[in-house]
Amino acid sequence: MAKDAPPISKPHWTFSLAQWGATVAKVLMVNNDYDSGAGTIHPVLLCGGSGSRLWPLSRSLHPKQLLSLASERSLLQDTASRVHGGRFAAPTVICNEEHRFLVAEQFREIAVDPHAILLEREGRNTAPAAAIAALQIQDTNADAVMLILPTDHVVADQDQFLGAVEIAQSGSKDAMVVFGITAIAAETGYGYIRRGSDLDGSSGCFQVAAFQEKPDRETAQGYVSQGGYFWNSGMFLVSVQHYLDELGRLQPAMLEICRRAWDQRQSDLDFVRMDPDVFAQAESKSIDYAVMEHTSNAAVVPMDAGWSDVGSWGALWDLAEKDADGNVMSGDVVAWDVQDSYLRANGSIIAAVGVKDLVVVATDDAVLVVPRSQSQDVTKMVAMLRAEGRKELAAHTTVYRPWGAYKVLESGDTFQVKRVTVNPGAKLSLQLHHKRAEHWVVVSGSATVTRGEDTLELSRNQSAYIPIGTKHRLENKGKEPLHIIEVQTGDYLGEDDIVRFDDAYGRDTGAKEA
Repeated sequence: MAKDAPPISKPHWTFSLAQWGATVAKVLMVNNDYDSGAGTIHPVLLCGGSGSRLWPLSRSLHPKQLLSLASERSLLQDTASRVHGGRFAAPTVICNEEHRFLVAEQFREIAVDPHAILLEREGRNTAPAAAIAALQIQDTNADAVMLILPTDHVVADQDQFLGAVEIAQSGSKDAMVVFGITAIAAETGYGYIRRGSDLDGSSGCFQVAAFQEKPDRETAQGYVSQGGYFWNSGMFLVSVQHYLDELGRLQPAMLEICRRAWDQRQSDLDFVRMDPDVFAQAESKSIDYAVMEHTSNAAVVPMDAGWSDVGSWGALWDLAEKDADGNVMSGDVVAWDVQDSYLRANGSIIAAVGVKDLVVVATDDAVLVVPRSQSQDVTKMVAMLRAEGRKELAAHTTVYRPWGAYKVLESGDTFQVKRVTVNPGAKLSLQLHHKRAEHWVVVSGSATVTRGEDTLELSRNQSAYIPIGTKHRLENKGKEPLHIIEVQTGDYLGEDDIVRFDDAYGRDTGAKEA
């Protein structure tokens, strides 16, 4: 039996509007702790992606990097903490604009102030994202070195990680360094790097002899048997100027588009938006395909730091501590005669009897059951669900907003019931709906309701009705969270039926969020 699963990493959203403004002053473009001195490394945290192989926990509005999977903190928080302080400058973060408030809150929770949070409406892979980050860092330090890190990986040994970074930094100032993980098994899901000669007589930094595509099983086994091959970790250390120079030489159209998108950027509270229409024109390519496989300056530094890309539920089973029967269990799990399985309950009880080598993951609206050996195939199920237009791919039943959260309790063709939580000092946007009416009942706390020209003060057990087409706003001026039950009625109940007139969090009119 297992209890107390690490929860989905969720925001507390405890900002008052005054605190939000203070955070804007700290994070927007210039950070007081920002260090641009010689030897400083500028982390670039790539926070895009959806992590579909970890469905049903990872979803497009709450993806893998924002989840607590390997520790009590999210993968993003673990990554940011790994490069906080010491030789590291404040990080530059690139994320999807739909995740911006979650990302900002997760940094606030661990007391790390990013140098900038850069928003992309549409992901264009890692090469354009790194170019935007390089242009942003170059504005304040043309000689900077950046450490490009995915935020959905696990690195268990911090000392080994820092040691590899130090070797990469001292290996050669002109090298574009990729960190290689010693290939100890015939993995077919990774690209491979063949090591060349020692670089400039350094200790531990080598020329890249060749990049190899993801191999079949027989080829991968040959790499492992031969030795001198590494898994490509997707982590890089390179000077800002050198990356931009090589990208301009190898992918001139991509760099030109990134420059235009950056030049036309806009500040939005504590975020920086590239021009979305321009940035969408950039070809979607990884750093490997766009630059590393074609440059003559590629180098590899071996890293033995307990690395995993957490690419499947099977990988999480590999990482976790197991019981005497080889099981990894978290949450409300009751098991009898179960062996070598991964059982995770987030919202529903799992009762398992007489099974072996299974992955079972239960949330309050979905259950995944798959043989552990086939956990990579969850993407096939996700593709099927996407073809059916299933809402379970996008969000959990609890959805987080900068003002609080809501949870869908019940829904039908013409009605929907939500539990809404508004944090102290927070308020929803001033808005109206064309296709639905709303009835709000206060469960606890106090609510200030704007309805048309009227302002209502409501307390527990009091309610307000918002007719279709009426401007309205919900606000919590109190010191305790406000909880209400919202009953929606109408012919269409989608979150995009919103006309927004005013918003404390800088969101655009008509955006698909309350």
